[in-house]
Amino acid sequence: MGPLKIGIAGLGHVGCGLIELVERQDKLRLPGVVEIAGVSARSQSRNRPVDTDKYRWFDDAATLAEDPDVDVFVELIGGSDGPAKFAVESALKAGKHVITANKALMAKHGMALAALAEEKGVDLLFEAAVAGGIPVVRVLRDSLAGVEIKRVAGILNGTCNYLTTSMLETGRSYDEVLEEAQKLGYAEADPTLDVSGMDAAHKAAILSAIAFSADLDFSKVKVSGVDGIDLLDLKLADRLGLRIKLIAEGLLTEDGVVCRVEPMALSANHPLARVNGSLNTVRIEGDPVGAITLTGPGAGAGPTASAVMGDVAKLFRPAIRPAFGRAEHHVARPFVAAMGDETSAFFLRVRLADQPGTLAALTEALAAEGVSVNQLLQDSADDSGASPVAIVTHRCPRSHMQAALTRLGKLTMLIDAPRLIRIETAS
Repeated sequence: MGPLKIGIAGLGHVGCGLIELVERQDKLRLPGVVEIAGVSARSQSRNRPVDTDKYRWFDDAATLAEDPDVDVFVELIGGSDGPAKFAVESALKAGKHVITANKALMAKHGMALAALAEEKGVDLLFEAAVAGGIPVVRVLRDSLAGVEIKRVAGILNGTCNYLTTSMLETGRSYDEVLEEAQKLGYAEADPTLDVSGMDAAHKAAILSAIAFSADLDFSKVKVSGVDGIDLLDLKLADRLGLRIKLIAEGLLTEDGVVCRVEPMALSANHPLARVNGSLNTVRIEGDPVGAITLTGPGAGAGPTASAVMGDVAKLFRPAIRPAFGRAEHHVARPFVAAMGDETSAFFLRVRLADQPGTLAALTEALAAEGVSVNQLLQDSADDSGASPVAIVTHRCPRSHMQAALTRLGKLTMLIDAPRLIRIETAS
């Protein structure tokens, strides 16, 4: 077999990292030789850590995608639409294999692109789109093909995990730790995509589509992030034996696939509670294997470029398979909206006015809606006269909790809005 010629569109950290891997491929374990047939980016003159002048330059990514010398088009542009989508479509229509690290593109247009790839008889690979250096896409699609998956859950955004970990460890505020994360390169200059939960939601939707042979519908994914979590929440939860983490989840229900991202309070002995810093972790539960946990670096030039190169290696001996692993005989499950009235234990944090009878009024409001208190922690009033209270409830329907919050909202004793977080214990 001759060299596999790749075209690389997008020369940011990951694109340059991929070029570095190609240039030292003699130290890797690839089944053949990789050559770079061309590169493309918005600016040719930009200073980069690799020398791109030795490669053919394309101003337009779609032109690179269609070039006859390109066997595999590697899309590292980013964005769910625009040039990235057009270039990927152009490559597939031209009968080229496509490798992408673009989670937003796959979450929004993955089903249509997968259908186009299947029609053209080429591979669409996206290991690098989810969890960086953790090979979770291939594990789910191929290695666990003999497992009936029930749930996929994990920590899929290193920025958010770094924030909650560092806030609790150092006692610094959200804004202080976020500024540090930006200086260290863990967070972007505009961190909205990460802290809002949207980045993790794109990844969770992709994993859910693979795990459950589901029709990916990102509009059904429920998303909330860590931008509303403050140090007080983390400290009070910690004293109650809980760790607050941003958890991405795909769950198989009788109605279809529920996919959501939200802060959750995990028991301290939960496998995901012990994952700190910027690491990513994916926990896959199913029959007959039970639970499998994969942990590693979820972002960065090196881990993500290595995932791209792993997909490149597969194409030396392509056994073309539908991008999301779904065969014609599989049951096509729909994405459905997250359950509105799940039963769970909950972590409730409120700040009460420092006056007689406020704690009694709080517990009475909960009891009136059928919510039973399991643990209660009250701190002394702070300088503003607010007394923080944290409660762990017994299991109850979420609707009971929401009714209790509505009842509490009518009282004048609350200093600000309560914080309600679902609790998950170790299994």
